[in-house]
Amino acid sequence: MADDGRADDRGSGRADRGSGRAARRRRSIAVGVALGSSALVALSTSPAAAHGGGHGRGTTYAALGDSYTSGPLIPTQVDANCARSDHNYPSLAAAALKVSAFKDVSCGGATTENMWKAQGTNGPQLNAVHRDTDLVTVQIGGNDIGFGSIISTCAKLAPEDLTGAPCRRYYTSSGADRLALNILRTAPKVDAVLRAVHARAPHARVLVVGYPDLLPDDGSGCYPSVPFAAGDFPYLRDTGNRLNLMLRLVAQWNRAEYVDTYRPTRGHDMCKAPGVRWIEPLQPASPAAPAHPNAQGEKAMARALLERLDKGHGHH
Repeated sequence: MADDGRADDRGSGRADRGSGRAARRRRSIAVGVALGSSALVALSTSPAAAHGGGHGRGTTYAALGDSYTSGPLIPTQVDANCARSDHNYPSLAAAALKVSAFKDVSCGGATTENMWKAQGTNGPQLNAVHRDTDLVTVQIGGNDIGFGSIISTCAKLAPEDLTGAPCRRYYTSSGADRLALNILRTAPKVDAVLRAVHARAPHARVLVVGYPDLLPDDGSGCYPSVPFAAGDFPYLRDTGNRLNLMLRLVAQWNRAEYVDTYRPTRGHDMCKAPGVRWIEPLQPASPAAPAHPNAQGEKAMARALLERLDKGHGHH
């Protein structure tokens, strides 16, 4: 059903983007400083206190996100257009919370743009958020920085120098790390999404869900199971950590809470053996998309979300 407030919301969103440009630049600078130094100290100086909304019976829950949220190929697929599973983490969390209304509009391939723009048969994801929505989860940004192209590029370059870091060389050949810059450029886009969520559901509890541990946390590799050069494993690990740090900071700036899914999935990355790993490698052994969470990975993210909700507001 169409949201009658969509036109007004998008109009005010455009106005917000114009009037808030200077503030957004300041936020991007703050995020940039923190990302450049990997200093979490910036968290203590950003606007805190998530607000509104509860969870449990009577809760209206809207889940927004990309394929890490939707759960492609994980049984049972309930939306072919978006590769969405009924055993993804929002569905598992909604069942555990016994929410009164649940709308999952996560969609494989989604970028921040798809919060406002339809994606095939999936309408703008923000249309799922209403004034009476109590709980919103958002997991977005991976496709904005180019997850898919990064993986294919690094796999293609690996044979050139298996013991080196050809992918890192490629992305830093201009003298700046293009992936780090992509993350910085994505920060204001995530910022705009969160402001739009708050505008539509001013009393909702809003949680930004980070990305899980895809590669070994110790920087080791597992070629050819995951076909990257040895030096590119730590580079890609660091890129993932930088993306998560950006999401954490932007969440803080927007009175939202951050759900860390990296620490709970550490040691279950795509280099681990079947049965141990919660992220499938490029040739999955269980039903999941390549380089994506399997059913166990979605369960782990659901646990992380539920634990964060149990902590209550204000605990970051």
